[in-house]
Amino acid sequence: MTSASLADRLDGLLFFPVTAFGPDGAVDLDTFRAHVRDGIDAGAAAVFACCGTGEFHALTPEEFHACVRAAVEEAAGRVPVVAGAGYGTALAVHYARLAEDAGADGLLAMPPYLVVADQAGLLRHYTELAAATALDVIVYQRDNAVLTPETVVALARVDGVIGLKDGLGDLDLMQRIVSAVRAEGLDLLYFNGLPTAELTGLAYRGIGVTLYSSAVFCFAPDIALAFHAALASGDDATVNLLIDGFYRPLVELRAQGRGYAVSLVKAAVRSAGRDVGEVRPPLSEPAPEHLKELLTIIERGRALLAAGA
Repeated sequence: MTSASLADRLDGLLFFPVTAFGPDGAVDLDTFRAHVRDGIDAGAAAVFACCGTGEFHALTPEEFHACVRAAVEEAAGRVPVVAGAGYGTALAVHYARLAEDAGADGLLAMPPYLVVADQAGLLRHYTELAAATALDVIVYQRDNAVLTPETVVALARVDGVIGLKDGLGDLDLMQRIVSAVRAEGLDLLYFNGLPTAELTGLAYRGIGVTLYSSAVFCFAPDIALAFHAALASGDDATVNLLIDGFYRPLVELRAQGRGYAVSLVKAAVRSAGRDVGEVRPPLSEPAPEHLKELLTIIERGRALLAAGA
């Protein structure tokens, strides 16, 4: 963990590595380390370890601690490492303290487990989580944790809460949140956290949300970086070329199976030469015909890059 502000360091493409498992189903730390190195060497601006793509839900606390520590050691201060934290408040605090002990720079606070809480309960949950460690917290809005603008304003006043990651995709709500926080003179980082965030990059850019997590970076960093550069520079022709020929087909394939937001990514990492193993139950591996289509989509994306070079 470095002394620099996490908020100041989160500027670029955000890498959410998969968690590697060996043939026996156990965590494969050596392969995980290599996968993290791959991403950092390719140009990742941050490593978000043991989050959604990293199958946080399937890891024991001991495995979580080992993976976060491994990511921190591989990053070696070059880029920040943010770790997932979730479930109910007591367990989320436990994971937060494990992440702090492992040397993480921050937390991605995922939705509480199962229950649908009211706004007061969500505010209390994230406030207690932020108070539990010295780590900065990014709140992940999705599923059963959808926040009103008023709640986000209250969170922006909480010491340690630095950002909101949106996995809901309601642009009307996000615009009202951004406006409400700005009107109070407060600062937050905003992240597009949809499963394939590049597809909605232009829409989010329109309301000032430029940070996003890229699952594609896990297996095709060349495509992900080219898209990121085009989006940041306003090269909408390249953005639309890659959306039409690569990202939209990828999203349509992802919709063909439950859990594909993780299992397709992991399969693609394997196809790129890094054997990170299969997903753990209750997720399942993609169907063979979908794996074949995935490789075709990746080849098409690289062909589009080559044609535009």
